Amino acid sequence: MSETKNDLRERTTEFALRIVRMYTQLPKTTEAQTLGKQVLRSGTSVGAQFRESQRAKSDADFINKLEGCLQEADETAYWLELLVKAEIVPAKRLEGLRKEIDEITAILVTIVTKVKKRVHKK
Repeated sequence: MSETKNDLRERTTEFALRIVRMYTQLPKTTEAQTLGKQVLRSGTSVGAQFRESQRAKSDADFINKLEGCLQEADETAYWLELLVKAEIVPAKRLEGLRKEIDEITAILVTIVTKVKKRVHKK
């Protein structure tokens, strides 16, 4: 689990940096900036919340923090999708970010599921 933890820590940090770079490239229209600020907030929050989870005081606290992280990841996926559907950014340009947030989400779901199963066995 430690290797996954470090990998996810790096991946969420790199993802946040990619979100920041994407935001700086958005058009300066009101629509683009409004949606961009939303994805900037949620996309950078994924890594911050993951780091918080690493300092959880109990399994229940860990699950709670990771579920918060999952909410941010899902919200990020939504804003990225909206940027494409609103025709602000071409789908091809956000393909990598969308794929990465889907993968991060899948990893987080797996971790939460495993911890919940372990807790229920106790």
